[in-house]
Amino acid sequence: MMTPVASLAECEAGLAGSLGACARLVEQALDVLLPTPEGAEARLTEAMRYAALGGGKRLRAFLVMEGAALFAVSETCAARVAASVEMLHAYSLVHDDLPAMDDDDLRRGKPSAHRAFDEATAILAGDALQTRAFEVLAEPDTHSDPQARCELVAALAAASGARGMAGGQMLDMLAEGGTLTAAEVTRLQALKTGRLIQFSAEAGAILGRAPPPQRLSLAGYGRDLGAAFQIADDLLDAVGSTAEIGKTAGKDAGSGKATLVALLGVERARAQAELLAEQAAGHLDGFGRRADMLRQLAEYVVSRRS
Repeated sequence: MMTPVASLAECEAGLAGSLGACARLVEQALDVLLPTPEGAEARLTEAMRYAALGGGKRLRAFLVMEGAALFAVSETCAARVAASVEMLHAYSLVHDDLPAMDDDDLRRGKPSAHRAFDEATAILAGDALQTRAFEVLAEPDTHSDPQARCELVAALAAASGARGMAGGQMLDMLAEGGTLTAAEVTRLQALKTGRLIQFSAEAGAILGRAPPPQRLSLAGYGRDLGAAFQIADDLLDAVGSTAEIGKTAGKDAGSGKATLVALLGVERARAQAELLAEQAAGHLDGFGRRADMLRQLAEYVVSRRS
C-alpha cells in the first residue's frame, strides 16, 4: 500500500512545528552560551543578548540542525553550531542597522540595538558576538575531532569575511544610487546573504564528517536557497508592511538599493525565486525522504509573509 501524501496544510504545519522546536532549542543554547557576567562589562553582554535572543525565524539554525540530523549528529553539538551561526547573523544585523550602514531603527519588531543602547555599545556588541561565534566553534564541546572544528571555523570565516558577507555589504553600499546588471546583483546577494545560508546548510555535513559528494549537495542546496531567500526578502520589502516584516518596509526603493525586484519587477522576481527554490530542492535527491523538511523549507522561503 502506498503511503498517503501529506496535504499542503499538513506540510506547512509540520514545518512550522519543526521551526518552532528548533528556535526554542537554539534559544536555550544561546542563553547558556551568552551568560551575563558581573561588573561594568555586563552592559556589553546585555546588548549581545538583546541582539541575539528573543526573535528571528532561526532559519540558519534550522538548516544546521536539519543538515546535522541527516548524519545522526548529536543534537547538543548541532545546537552549539546553530547558536554560533545565529550569533554571527545577529552581529551582521546589528552593524547593518547602524547609521553608517542602512540606518534602520527597527529590527525584529523592536528597536535596533543602537537605538536600545547606543551606537558605540552596538558596535562592540556586534564585535563581541562575532568573536564569540568562532570561540564556540573552536571549543571541544562542539566536536571531539579538532579537524572538524577547524573546518567549521574556516568555513564560517570564508562565508562571513571579505569574500563573503562583509564583502557583499561593501558591494551593497557601493551600489546605492547606481545601476547594476542582474548578474552583478546576483553576485552581491550571494555574498551578502547567500554565503552564510550556504554555510548553515553545509555545517551539518562537516559535523557528520560526510563524504564530499554529500557535503557538496548540501552546499548547493544552501546556495540556491540563499538566493531564493534574498529575492523573497526584497519582495517583502517592496510589497509587505512594516508590521508584517518586523523592520521598516520600502527602504530598498527609498535608498536606491540594487535588487532583482527593482530590475525585473515583482512578478518576474517572484518567478525567479520559485525557480531557485526548486533548484535547491533538487540538490537533495540523494537524501531521499530524510530531507523532506529541507524541501518544505525551500517552499516556505518563497511563500512566507515575514
